[in-house]
Amino acid sequence: MLANTTIARPYAKAAFEQAQQEGAMEQWSTLLKTLGSIVNAPQMRNVVNSPKVSHKQLLELISSVYGAKLSDTTTNFIRVLIKANRLRIASHISTLFEEKRAQAEGRVEINVVSAYELDSEQTSRIADVMGKRTGKKINISSVVDKSLIGGLIIRAGDSVIDASIRGRLTKLRNDLIG
Repeated sequence: MLANTTIARPYAKAAFEQAQQEGAMEQWSTLLKTLGSIVNAPQMRNVVNSPKVSHKQLLELISSVYGAKLSDTTTNFIRVLIKANRLRIASHISTLFEEKRAQAEGRVEINVVSAYELDSEQTSRIADVMGKRTGKKINISSVVDKSLIGGLIIRAGDSVIDASIRGRLTKLRNDLIG
């Protein structure tokens, strides 16, 4: 996974710079997310990896999924990925692109895993606290994981705050054993 991220980084940077230059951030974002979904589809994975499918056929197939939505630069970008045999890392490129976009827009994406569904007040409080901590606008996505027993885990980039009961029990167990 780390190798894919390393390989994807220059492609994400190039796509981001092109999107900025064109003033088409949303279109590039949509393109990359959709491209990642297309190439990760089980049926499409076989097509992408097949030596029987030419680069031209692959580009035509992907273009047909998008229809008239592709600009010359996005078509060229896909062509470069195909020729460099990098189409398989499209979802990594998309993820890195979105990170660059969020950073440029002064946003931070935060993932919250909680034992129970968060209500709007709880989500708002988390956003306020993390906004003060980072000095940026906060976008929160949340997931419910009953195995946490209670509490939550907050992930913001490389930072993780584990305030779950499961996390506390694991720490207690390690302290007692160790």
